[in-house]
Amino acid sequence: MKIRSFIIAYALVLALLLFADRRTGPKGENRYSHVVDLTGAEISGRAASPAAATRIISPAALIPGTWSAGQIPAERLVAPLVVMDVKASEPSRQITLEEIAAWESVHGVVPLGAVVAIRSGSNKETAEIALPISTDAAKFLMDARYVLGFTIETHANLTSDRTLARQLALHGSYVVDGATRLSTLPETGSLVIVAPIKTKNMAEAPVRIMAMVK
Repeated sequence: MKIRSFIIAYALVLALLLFADRRTGPKGENRYSHVVDLTGAEISGRAASPAAATRIISPAALIPGTWSAGQIPAERLVAPLVVMDVKASEPSRQITLEEIAAWESVHGVVPLGAVVAIRSGSNKETAEIALPISTDAAKFLMDARYVLGFTIETHANLTSDRTLARQLALHGSYVVDGATRLSTLPETGSLVIVAPIKTKNMAEAPVRIMAMVK
């Protein structure tokens, strides 16, 4: 099957990266110590639902004619990973520009070309919600930090904010929803590998997502 071959290929790349990282570089240099599988299991009784497992929402799901899941360039599927937290006390439960500034004052500037994981503490069985980041904050990350995509724990309903959806598509950015184990990741220093099905016509597709953690 195509999906099996694609995942095996990514697993081989992952193994080679880990092997090379341990064999090269001076002693004491930062290394990846372990891999965390962020892929969620299918929810019982909802296996037929496209929201039943971790999936990637490609630009084509937001603006037809842009990249589908299988057309996203491979170099955009392997990236630095940063993790941010939504303030549970905030009614909107969205990351703001001010919160990004506060995050960068503590952890440093978001690496260029990163994927941003947003921890909200929500259960993935809840109803679909809007992306937990404001339009201005997301646009800043894509314009100024060249962020390639966002990863969230819940299932996203991007139709509730058409402005944000359009900005995501025009920047070639994707959203991975239904991710798990984000609470186990450090805020910086990890590398994410996103492996969607290699199918040109699917705007949304099941995805395997893994983090290499230092």
